[in-house]
Amino acid sequence: MKIELKQITVRELAAAYQDNEELGVRAYGGKLDVRPPYQREFVYKDKQRDAVIETLRRDFPLNVMYWAVREDADSPSTDAPTYEVIDGQQRTISICQFIDGDFAFEDRYFHNLHQDEREQVLDYTLQVYLCSGTDSERLAWFRTINIAGEKLTDQELRNAVYAGSWVTDAKRYFSRNGCPAYAIGSDYMSGSPIRQDYLETVISWINGGDIEGYMAVHQQDTEAKDLWLYFQNVMAWVKATFPTHRKEMKAVRWGVLYNEFKDAKLDSAKLEAEIARLMADEDVTKKRGIYVYVLNGEERNLSIRQFTDNQKREAYERQKGICPVCGEHYELAEMQADHITPWHAGGKTIASNCKMLCADDNRKKSGV
Repeated sequence: MKIELKQITVRELAAAYQDNEELGVRAYGGKLDVRPPYQREFVYKDKQRDAVIETLRRDFPLNVMYWAVREDADSPSTDAPTYEVIDGQQRTISICQFIDGDFAFEDRYFHNLHQDEREQVLDYTLQVYLCSGTDSERLAWFRTINIAGEKLTDQELRNAVYAGSWVTDAKRYFSRNGCPAYAIGSDYMSGSPIRQDYLETVISWINGGDIEGYMAVHQQDTEAKDLWLYFQNVMAWVKATFPTHRKEMKAVRWGVLYNEFKDAKLDSAKLEAEIARLMADEDVTKKRGIYVYVLNGEERNLSIRQFTDNQKREAYERQKGICPVCGEHYELAEMQADHITPWHAGGKTIASNCKMLCADDNRKKSGV
């Protein structure tokens, strides 16, 4: 890896700036690819963006940025080298958007500044390291130096490792503000598309959690249509099976349930009645687990409320420390609480429905 320090002005950086959905984000007279395949969408908040502009306006030093020299720069047919941003995308876009008049800083757009103020900004000198090397060297360097600011997510790093036509097309569906996946799935999924949460989740669903394996197989595919069709099928199944929307649905791993139950004959009306009953049950502490429970019947998904220490003490005193199964006496700390009438049979987690068993008998009862 060869690294060379270069100084450029804001005027040079912002020359021919464009942000085009098809062509991407370019600057530096069209020679700088601001958003290569392994880079994220713009994620700066207003406060972070304003901090960049304040740094320029006050002539404070801005953190150094890193550009990779494209391999085609060594070709005799290339008049001038081209570059891609390794680190500094958010700062670059913030600067270019301000110069382009996309937002105001301290209630003044760039065009509202006095001539000398505009010149001061345009003449501001940026420190840029130009990095030359192989793709793997550049990506390794990218992971090493990108440790400040908006830290990369695991999926953003995967996008870097498996960059190609498939990732580019997948991001079109799952990784942009207002993307198609957000339009149909935002009520049923948590996270942010631009931080790659949607893409990571759906790949995990379709491939049983092996995200890297799926991306490795499909890296050179020209499109991600299969993943997009799968996601549409999942969302259609969810909406047909559970037509009543609740906020708890955003935390459910829908793809996992779809994979297992998509061919089962399900009565949505009966499911809804059971869901409504369980939502009203104060003993059910994990409401999002209700959707899993009504399909597979596994009570552990509900996290049934535990007996309190006072309820355990009341039952222990009532039993005089005797385990009702083996008839032996134990100290309170040696016993465990259990429902007299099981929760699934209508028993509540209240003192009168509590019994204390010795640890051994409780394990035998639970089949553990």
